[in-house]
Amino acid sequence: MNLSDVANARLRSQQIAGTKFRTPKDVVGWMGAVQAQDFAMSRWAIGLRLPDANEQIVETAIARGEIIRTHLLRPTWHFVSADDIHWMLELSSKRVKATFTGRHQELGLNETIIAKSNAIIVKALQGGKSLAREELISMLNDALIATDGNRASHLFARAELDGILCSGAIKNGKQTYALLEERIPKTNPLTRDEALARLARKYFSSHGPATVQDFAWFSGLTGGDAKLALEMVKADFVSETIESQTYWVSQTSSEPQTGKDSVYLLPAYDEFIISYTDRRAMLPTKIHTQAVIANGVFRPVIIVNGQVAGVWKRAIKKDRVIVDVEFFEKPDKTILELVEEAAIAYGRFLEKKAELSHVF
Repeated sequence: MNLSDVANARLRSQQIAGTKFRTPKDVVGWMGAVQAQDFAMSRWAIGLRLPDANEQIVETAIARGEIIRTHLLRPTWHFVSADDIHWMLELSSKRVKATFTGRHQELGLNETIIAKSNAIIVKALQGGKSLAREELISMLNDALIATDGNRASHLFARAELDGILCSGAIKNGKQTYALLEERIPKTNPLTRDEALARLARKYFSSHGPATVQDFAWFSGLTGGDAKLALEMVKADFVSETIESQTYWVSQTSSEPQTGKDSVYLLPAYDEFIISYTDRRAMLPTKIHTQAVIANGVFRPVIIVNGQVAGVWKRAIKKDRVIVDVEFFEKPDKTILELVEEAAIAYGRFLEKKAELSHVF
């Protein structure tokens, strides 16, 4: 196995090159967590891993509480299955909260203010209510809690990490918040070791081939906890050393590729790119800055045979979506035809006609 094989194996394990799942909850549960700060693009991250999916199917799963958008693992948004949210939050919340300490001091957010904010949020949402961000901000302002300067985002993230707040149903095209305890009742808790093992098994099954350093990045765990978690499950995986790095992968994901050309339009911040510390397998160093902007913004990318070959953007109109692709090197006719198919697939997801525009 070489780095090219690693990239193609990841396409299979991540359910991009063929999928065995039929619902958004199944996909998110398999992945462990799907990074989701770009809400529109994160819905496509789920949709491209499902056959015949559309945006409404994903939104329905959110509305039903089958998948939840919240902060856990690392200090950013993720989609997580309702089956996993409580144990995963318990495992990761303390470390994520610690990453906000310095910024909270800068913003003047102390534990007294946070406790007052949490109490207001609980009172506002009790009884199965879902409220938009703006509605909650108005209530906090009425209570003389400052929400400017990004304070609202930090207060809401903290409420999520405290197990109080989570995503609610989408109303009039807007995301809302709901109470986690009402939306997803708690089940029997896992011990810390059980949670570590479960997260490791999910990650290496869905993201392999991957290294323990990749897992530590994805999970937000310390290096020691990441190694401990892998140690508890490694009997279920096979390892291979490539360029002095040890990769762990399930037996099925390590099967040889078919040899057919493939093209995928991946969303910004897709797990295929963002969930590894070393991305050379699919994103060579020489083009890294073309796909990942200096301030940490991950652009939507075109994947050709497991490799980042360009970037793309969309322009949504009333009944159509214009997909503008930009290749780093001019593709051949076969690849262009596959790009057009990928654009059509994205249009189907949005239930709009796709029009392809390209730059070489």
